[in-house]
Amino acid sequence: MSAPVVDVWGPVAPGARSSYPSAPEPHETWHLSGGKAWVYYSPLNRRQLIRPVILSDGFSGGSSDLDQLFHGLEENGDYRFISELHASGRDVIILGYDDRTASITDNANAAIECIRRALSERVGRAKLVVGGFSMGGMVTRYALAKMEQDPACPDHETSLYFSYDSPHQGGWLPVALQAFTHYATDKWGDAPGIGPVLRQFSGLLNSPAAKQMARWHIEKVGDTPAQAPERTAFLKALDEVGGWPRTVRRIGVANGVDTGTGNGVKAGVIAVRCDGETLHDTWLKTQAKGDQVVAKLQKTGEGVTEVRTSGLPDIDGAPGGLFVLPSPAGDAGSFGLAALLMALIGNEVDPDVITTSCFIPSISAVDAGDINDPKALHQPITPDRSALDAYLCASRNEGHTTMTEELGAWIVNEIVAQG
Repeated sequence: MSAPVVDVWGPVAPGARSSYPSAPEPHETWHLSGGKAWVYYSPLNRRQLIRPVILSDGFSGGSSDLDQLFHGLEENGDYRFISELHASGRDVIILGYDDRTASITDNANAAIECIRRALSERVGRAKLVVGGFSMGGMVTRYALAKMEQDPACPDHETSLYFSYDSPHQGGWLPVALQAFTHYATDKWGDAPGIGPVLRQFSGLLNSPAAKQMARWHIEKVGDTPAQAPERTAFLKALDEVGGWPRTVRRIGVANGVDTGTGNGVKAGVIAVRCDGETLHDTWLKTQAKGDQVVAKLQKTGEGVTEVRTSGLPDIDGAPGGLFVLPSPAGDAGSFGLAALLMALIGNEVDPDVITTSCFIPSISAVDAGDINDPKALHQPITPDRSALDAYLCASRNEGHTTMTEELGAWIVNEIVAQG
């Protein structure tokens, strides 16, 4: 059984990775230190790199999967992003990484090498467009900023940077889910079948990149939710290179709304509960403000473990891109993943599961406020609050990094406007 993993296109159910259709053969493949780039020339450019657009992969387990990436950009939504870029005369470079769980700053070195390669292969003097999806937006943000600050780096010759539902102010995965995953791994991590699934997902949560992006993280049950040291170090590194690339137009989109309207998930209620062969009356709650027991965990025949939080915002119901898990039973999400894991270890799950929750708050995706501020999370976003030069939020709260015509066409139009 393969593990459920979180990737640039949202979480993937066990076995789903193999279902992606094969991507068209790239015109060129660049082997980079720590990564790989697949080049698709525009049909208008006669197999020459004339107006390059670099699209960076995001977070997941293992190395980047071209079939998965191409499917996400062309087939996973209602807008054919690569085809539209090609129709505008842009050449598409899909940037992937050998290890998508590695540090953002490490993968930024591959992004810098990709930018340099694009400049060396480019015919003419057209400026580059560089950006990415989810974590990919953070990797390329840091890479461009580092190139501007490092005397040893050449000019990146980039006119436009974009991010697609990237966690500029951090992302959210319910503490209750993190705790349950680590608890279940401690108890059943060596069990046949389910053990590797649990260990892999717990490992993903504790990977360098996940720690850098999570606004609140726990490494094991009983930890106090906080920014991991890896995140603190990354934010310091980002600050040391100026925070943002300064010589480019900075744009971004969010898969959540800017109106302050949440996704309907209520705070402080039981999201998923189970009872059965291995767990007794175990439940996880949505996050509320103030002191709260967010999870009651009990292996059958053992004592109760309570998971408490204090001072966190009511973020599960906030506007933003949703944690979405495609599965045979239909789309689920963060708490839906917990329900899946509970069932896999032999328990009956109550049917009234609150499946999903906010994953990348809108104010994080457009860098318009601190997601630790409950008021900022749930109020309308205005342009004067954003660190971006321009942004677009979705007209509804939808799955994280879902490629829609609304958001995809806006980015393409911005790219075309650069000339």
